[in-house]
Order: sequence, then C-alpha cells, then structure tokens
Amino acid sequence: MKVVVKIGSSSLTRDDGGIHQDAISQLCRDVATLAVAGHQPIIVSSGAVAAGVQAVGLSERPTDLETLQAVSAVGQSRLMGVYDDELASHGLVGAQVLLDPLDFVHRSQYLHARKTLERLLALKCVPVINENDAIASSELRYGDNDRIAALIAHSVNADLLVLLTDLDGLYTADPRVTADATLVDTVAADDPLLSIQASTSKSVVGSGGMASKLVAARIASWSGVRTVIASADRAGAVSAIVGGERLGTTFEAGQRTLTARKLWIAFAAETAGRITVDDGAWAALTTKNTSLLPAGVTGVDGAFAAGATVEIAAANGTIFARGMTAMSAAELHQVIGLQTSALPQGMHHEVVHRDDLVVLPR
Repeated sequence: MKVVVKIGSSSLTRDDGGIHQDAISQLCRDVATLAVAGHQPIIVSSGAVAAGVQAVGLSERPTDLETLQAVSAVGQSRLMGVYDDELASHGLVGAQVLLDPLDFVHRSQYLHARKTLERLLALKCVPVINENDAIASSELRYGDNDRIAALIAHSVNADLLVLLTDLDGLYTADPRVTADATLVDTVAADDPLLSIQASTSKSVVGSGGMASKLVAARIASWSGVRTVIASADRAGAVSAIVGGERLGTTFEAGQRTLTARKLWIAFAAETAGRITVDDGAWAALTTKNTSLLPAGVTGVDGAFAAGATVEIAAANGTIFARGMTAMSAAELHQVIGLQTSALPQGMHHEVVHRDDLVVLPR
C-alpha cells in the first residue's frame, strides 16, 4: 500500500519556534512500522520556514516574501537533517524532494517528478517532500502542503492520504472555542466537501488550516484516494489507520478522476479573474464537454494574461467552472460575443480549451 503522510508546521515546532524532534521521531517510528510491513510511505513535511526563523534568531515568523524564502532555505537543511537521522535509526534512507507548483501543471515536469518518486520507492527510500519555498513563491502566497500532499497522492496512485494536524479530525465547529463541537467521523464521497464550514485561521507557525485540509480531501477524493485527518499527537496513528482502526475523520474515495493538470486548475491554482457566460455556453460546458468560445462570453473581470487560471460564472453569477485561458483579458474584451467565423485571423478560437477546463460539482 502506498501511503502519503502530511504533517504541518504547528505539529513539528516547539513553543520557542525550534524543530520538535520528538514529533519527527514519533512520525518516523510510525513510518518505519509501515515500511517493515511492506508498505510504501511518503512523507510531506512542512516546517522549513519555522525551523529557519529560529535558526537565524528572529522572534516571529516574517511576513515579507523575501525573508520567508530566505529563512526557508536556512530551515530546510536543518529539517531534513532531523528526518535523515531519525529514519536512519530505523534502517531507512530518507530522500529530500523539493517541488514547485509548476511540477503539477507542465506534463513533462509532472512525469519527471512522478518517475523520481516511483524510483525512490523502488529503492526502498522514504521520500520527504516539501514545497521549494526558497524559489517558489506560490505556496508562500496562497498555497499549502495539504494540497501538495493530495496532488502527490494522485501522482503516485496512493491508496491512502493521512493529514496529521493538531486536532483529532474535522469537527462541526472549532472545538477550541465551541464546547459542544463534535467530531465528524465520515464524509461520503458524494458530499460537497467544501461546503462544510471550517476555520480558515492559520497557526502562528503554519500556512494552512482546516479549510485547506478540506480542499486536499476533495482533491484526493476526486483522485480515488481515501483521506483521513487525524491527530499528530497520537503515537502510531498512521499504522493504526492502515491497520483498519477508525481514527479522526475519514473522507471516502470518489469515483470521479481528473488528470493532475485539471486537479491543479480546479483546486491549486490562484485565479486571476472571472469570465461570465450566457445560458447557452453554460449548458454546453456543463453537459457536452465543449470548449468555451468567444460567442458565449458576456463579461470579463480582471487583467489576466493568456495561460492564467480564471473562474467561469453563469449569467446569475454562480461560479460553476475554472479554466486556464488561451486569451488575455485584453484580447477577450475585443472578441466578446463574436462567432468563430468573425474572429481576427490568427486568433485562438477557444477562450478556454476543454482540456484546460474543469466543471465544479454542484
């Protein structure tokens, strides 16, 4: 069984901001148990920025991008050093893998990353994956490793994704502020996962929150991967889940599957604008798997470039799809409502090609 385990900064850092070695030691023991049983574990670990903050003597997590990237470069080697030592104590070899968001968008990069991970697993190494924070600004601005973990689970055809956090799972409300909050045991594959209300608040050392874990759970569900959100404090949590024990919140795997590119467009890409379409275009996009043409466009918001990811809205304003545009906003303004035969020579016929468009579940 291939198991992707993600652990966040809040679970890996001490109160003083340093690396919580005991937490990594506990996780590596759990991973070793899986490896001995013949499973193939993959770790997705945050914590580089938090480790770097303490190493360079800052009193708190910085907010400007340049300093965030700098301290992540300092902290990543320290974080990986701890993983190497802990995995080696169990006879395992750790392998650092730093990924950029574009590794999930461009097919050649995606295939290279997947082949590397598959080879590492064949060599019985334990990949320890993190966003390449030092040079990739995307996660530091709007993303998180929860989504990266879900995309990795899709990439390697994982059987299980476990998101370890500082809560026991998904609650009906934040249990830290609501006394009668109850744990949600199971979320069915056909539930609108993102409609569940979850706190978007972030810890002082991390970049995610429960909302990002719900996004990750949906990505995994759409990939046919079962997801469990569980407490990082529970020793042996991952091996217990693999062994069939019910812990935390389980998100059942769905039947719908998307390519990595479409998963990125649907869930991980930052939107740069919005395109509004008429009822005819809405019907065609949602029922016929067609491309979006200029004739169906009624409005354009934003100053996006060609290749940007945009929201696509129906006439009533409801967002029903996302797509990667073949035209810039400036080009699209010039051809709104035009039939294909009336387009200027040499201009793209499609605003969004069907291969770059994802219709969101209702």
